[in-house]
Amino acid sequence: MRPLAALLALLVSFSAAAQGAPTLLEQFNDWEAYRFEANGQVTCYILSKPKTLSPSNRNHGDVFFFLTSRPGENVTNEVSVLVGYPFAPDSTVTVDVDGQKFTLFTKEDGAWVESTAEEQQLVTAMRAGRSMSVSGTSARGTNTSYTFSLSGVTAGSNRIQNCK
Repeated sequence: MRPLAALLALLVSFSAAAQGAPTLLEQFNDWEAYRFEANGQVTCYILSKPKTLSPSNRNHGDVFFFLTSRPGENVTNEVSVLVGYPFAPDSTVTVDVDGQKFTLFTKEDGAWVESTAEEQQLVTAMRAGRSMSVSGTSARGTNTSYTFSLSGVTAGSNRIQNCK
């Protein structure tokens, strides 16, 4: 599942979450694992919030980094970033894991990896990494950046791989 389908699936997932709260499965250091079910479809995900936000004098809204699994669609550890503002149209987000850079495309307030192969490389880097930063440009032209802890990402992503 790629760009538009991924966006739609994520939006449906969040819509479903709004109808019934997701269940916290487990806390893995700086990552939390959740599960919810809507219309017979199970979705599990882990998320983390940034440790730092830049620029510090701006309202970033809620910012999350997700790995999502939807077993009914054969999706495991799909990468996405959600921020509290729209990204600049046709812009990209850069994810840097210990110096290894990945590019995500943006759509409104979210960002996703274009190719499955690169997505798996990013997840592998995250699982082996020590630090991760995410940077992008808001629709107002503000350059934003976030640092995330990777402590717990391996255990969390393992937890949601067999989501049922």
